[in-house]
Amino acid sequence: MPPVKTTGLVAKSCASVLVGGLIAMPSPSGTVAAPEYSTSEAGNPFVDGWYAGPDTARYDGRYWVFPTTSKSYAEQTYLDAFSSTDLVHWTKHSEVLKTADVPRDMTNLVTFPDGSTYKEITPADYVEGPQMFKRGGKYYLMWSEGGWTGPDYSVSYAISDSPTGPFEKIDRLLAQDPPVAKGSGHNSVINVPGTDIWYIVHHHHHRRPLSETDGNHRQPAYDRMYLNPDGTIRRIQMGVKDNFADGNALGGRTYGGSWSADGGRYRAGHSLGGKALLDTDFADFTYDADVRLGSGGGDAGLNFRVNRPSVGVDGYTGYYAGIRRDGRVVLGRAADSWTPLATAPTSLDPGSTHRMRVTAVGSSIKVYVDDMTTPRISVTDGTYRSGANGVRVFDTDASFDNVAVGPVR
Repeated sequence: MPPVKTTGLVAKSCASVLVGGLIAMPSPSGTVAAPEYSTSEAGNPFVDGWYAGPDTARYDGRYWVFPTTSKSYAEQTYLDAFSSTDLVHWTKHSEVLKTADVPRDMTNLVTFPDGSTYKEITPADYVEGPQMFKRGGKYYLMWSEGGWTGPDYSVSYAISDSPTGPFEKIDRLLAQDPPVAKGSGHNSVINVPGTDIWYIVHHHHHRRPLSETDGNHRQPAYDRMYLNPDGTIRRIQMGVKDNFADGNALGGRTYGGSWSADGGRYRAGHSLGGKALLDTDFADFTYDADVRLGSGGGDAGLNFRVNRPSVGVDGYTGYYAGIRRDGRVVLGRAADSWTPLATAPTSLDPGSTHRMRVTAVGSSIKVYVDDMTTPRISVTDGTYRSGANGVRVFDTDASFDNVAVGPVR
C-alpha cells in the first residue's frame, strides 16, 4: 500500500484557502496505456458505496482515489481507497487510514522567503474543497460553492501565473445536471501522464438515485475535462454511459427478473417484463444501447420516460421500444397495462447484436434499429414527458451493452 499523499499545496479549509510552504512530494509513476474516455465508460458511480470529497494520486502506474466516507460526522473515522490501472476496473482498499492512527493535525511548516507560513488566496464565492494543479505554466485553482446538500452545489475555477494568485473566478465548471445528478462538487483532477487528457473526479449528491433524500447519500463519479486552446476549461457535460466492462451495473435498480453483469454485457434472464432502470430524469434525449435477443419468443429493448416503476409485466408509466424474434420493432406505452403505438418490420438476426436508438423531443418519438439515419418507427405521443431510462425483456432472455443517454443528436 502506498502512503496517503499529502501535497500541502492547498489546505482544504471550509473557511478559506491558504497556500502554505509545505513542499509537495512527487509521486513515482509507471507506464500504462492512456485511458481516453468521454466519461466513466463503465458507468458512474464508478465504485459502490456512499463516498464524498474524492482526492486523487498516482503511484507506480496506478490511479488512486481517496474519498471521505459519507456518513454522519461522528462516523467519519476512516478512509477507504480505490485503485485502478485503467480507470475501469477498481480495487477497494478498506480503511487505509484511521483517525486513531494519525499522530497529532503537523509540527512544522516550511516558510516563504518573506518568513510567512501561508498566503491568503481565497476567491469570491468560495465555500470549500479547493484543488490546485499546474498546466502549461499556469496554476488552476478549483473550489466548491453553494450548499453541499443543495442543488446549487457546484465547482468553479480560476487561473493564475502564480500559486499565490491572484485568483479571479472565470466560470462555474461543474453544476447540477437535473436529468442526471444534483449537487455535484468537491472535486479533484486526474491527468494521464505524458498526455493532455484530464478528468474531473467529483461526487454527486443523489447522483443515483435522484430520489434519495439523505444528504450523505453521495457517490463518486468522474467525467472528461476538456481544455480550450486559450487554456480555459469547457463546462463539464456529465455523461451517462455503461459498457459493463467492470462487471457491474452500479447505479441501476431492477424490477423483476434476474440480472447480472458479466463478460462485458448486462444479462437478463427470461421473464415477463423484468426491467432495470437508471434513476435518470431525461425529457428530451438520444438513448443508445446494443441489444441481443436470447431464447424465447418475445422481445427486448429500451424503457424511457419511466415513472412509478414496480414489479410486473407493465408495472410502470412510460414507454418501451423493443425488437422481437419475429423481425418486428415494437413501440408502446405502459400504465399498468399496455397500449401499442406502432410496429414495423426490420431485418433481425436473433443471435446477433443489434444497435437500438430512441430519440425523443417533446411528443416526437423515433426508434432506430441498426440504421441510425432512418427511423423504423416515428410517432407523436405526448402522454409522458420525462423519467428514467432502462432496459427490459418480455418472454425472452437477452443481453445489453454500450448504454448511453444524452442530449438529442
